Amino acid sequence: MFQNFLLKKMLRTEGVPEAQIDLVIMMMEKNPELFKKIAEEIKIKMKEGKSQQEASLEIMKRYEAELRKLA
Repeated sequence: MFQNFLLKKMLRTEGVPEAQIDLVIMMMEKNPELFKKIAEEIKIKMKEGKSQQEASLEIMKRYEAELRKLA
């Protein structure tokens, strides 16, 4: 619960629309392990020198099919 509140607040400050925020939270609640795995892989890519945006796009593409199933 508190995590969701913090996540919502962070996403709002980044300018993410409210509908997308709700979708992301719902998806994370359905499969938290997938999102933990994605976050870890993004961190690895960033340590390799990629920007957060580049790393995120690369990893999200890899998990696109699984993310679509959650949405």
